[in-house]
Amino acid sequence: MPTAASSTDALARSIADVGHLIRFRSAGRGRSGRRAWVVLVTLTLAAAVVPMLLPGARVGARAFDVLLLMPTAMVGVLVLATVAAVTSGGGRELLPRDQAVAYPVSPTTDHLGALVLAPLNVAWLLQAWLLVGGTSYALGWQRTASAQPGVLLWLVVATATAQAAAWGVEGVRRRRHGVAVVRSVGVALAAAVAALQLAGGFGTVVDHLPTVWVTSGLVGGFSWRWALTLAVELALVVVAVALGAVAAHWADRRMPHDELRTETGSFAARATPGSDLRMLVRLDWASVWRTVPMRRGLMTLALAPGLVALAAQLPWTSLPVMAALSVAGGALLFGVNAWCLDGRGGLWRASLPVGPGVVFASRALVLAGLLLGASGVTVAMGALTAGAPTSAEVTAVVATWLVVVLQVVAASMRWSGLHPYAVDLRSARATPAPPVAMVGYSARLALSTTLTASFFSALAHLPDPRAPLVFAVPFVCWSGCRLLLAYGRWCDPVERARVVTTVAA
Repeated sequence: MPTAASSTDALARSIADVGHLIRFRSAGRGRSGRRAWVVLVTLTLAAAVVPMLLPGARVGARAFDVLLLMPTAMVGVLVLATVAAVTSGGGRELLPRDQAVAYPVSPTTDHLGALVLAPLNVAWLLQAWLLVGGTSYALGWQRTASAQPGVLLWLVVATATAQAAAWGVEGVRRRRHGVAVVRSVGVALAAAVAALQLAGGFGTVVDHLPTVWVTSGLVGGFSWRWALTLAVELALVVVAVALGAVAAHWADRRMPHDELRTETGSFAARATPGSDLRMLVRLDWASVWRTVPMRRGLMTLALAPGLVALAAQLPWTSLPVMAALSVAGGALLFGVNAWCLDGRGGLWRASLPVGPGVVFASRALVLAGLLLGASGVTVAMGALTAGAPTSAEVTAVVATWLVVVLQVVAASMRWSGLHPYAVDLRSARATPAPPVAMVGYSARLALSTTLTASFFSALAHLPDPRAPLVFAVPFVCWSGCRLLLAYGRWCDPVERARVVTTVAA
């Protein structure tokens, strides 16, 4: 009788291991972790219910336009989820790489854990809320009950498909010359999409997307067609999860070239800067750019929202929201736990003969510069097809840009001092905080930046172009005060020692 474990036993063990790891990772969060989940569930319910109460829901012309855009929105969720998963090396780590040495898990467990953690980022949350809210607004009370299960199931389909594609790309990336191949294919796809948009064929492609069939099956109410649509979505989930597990095993047998090149590379020394601040800024900038997840993430956050704005030809009044998305996503790369950038070198950095204020200023400037750069690329790409702006629209975009960046920097430096975590950012799939903490950070950043950007987008319709700048003043003052409080906390030697010893553990 064969004694080898069957595939069913291996799958059951992987599912059990995922449950153990989730409980292990969330055990230390306690009440704050539960609050994060409550906030996330509350915002999701609000996104599903509030749009149905708005004027024009279900019966207005705008509701019909939203219904027509649902197939395109579904494809957008799939594309952006795939891009996010590909650039993060296959997904997010449920078990950090250094801990996996002592507690090894199978690639299937790693794949299933990545699926569970995929929604824990601001881009996925905003997409999900927009799709759920748009469905409620377009269909109203009568047909939302039948459509929303299918919409939620489509989010699972998109996430599972994105993870399967990401593991496949990661396997290719780990082959000889694989990095060059992946980059070449990415550039070719971006060029093809741009050429299609310029040729005016984008609308024809959208009209023939498979999501049109899915949408028509969901909006017609409970029927055999509705049941068939849900059955097809469930089948797609099973196939995508299975293919992702196979691709994860394939990628696991190869070494990651990007990470090894960063860890084994040599870098020539440069001339010493003329001030302590400039030296620290250079060190922090090099630490960010040489870290694989941050380098990939920054490029994605700069290009992905910009490509969406470019393809959709969004007006200037919508660009502040896209810029806010880039800023919030950039903070989730390392800003919410900014001092983890030093890792085990934090003790050495703390021993340098430099004042604590200079260290704080350096980290805040680097974070602000990265967020300004990523969101600036997004705004520049969206401006190519947005048409000629009015002076009010320009000031609204600039005001939103500066306000959101300062708002996110202040929140990030505050969270970094209050809740530091010891993490290893060498892995391409590393996150700056535990999964449960990332839930709270994602939800809070998504809510605050979206509301701020929406407020300034509304100001762009005012005839006076000075209005956005005037309203930006209280936002700047509030964020400046929060940044000063975080600065004062960091200058306290006891608090600074607690942070340094935590992130360097």
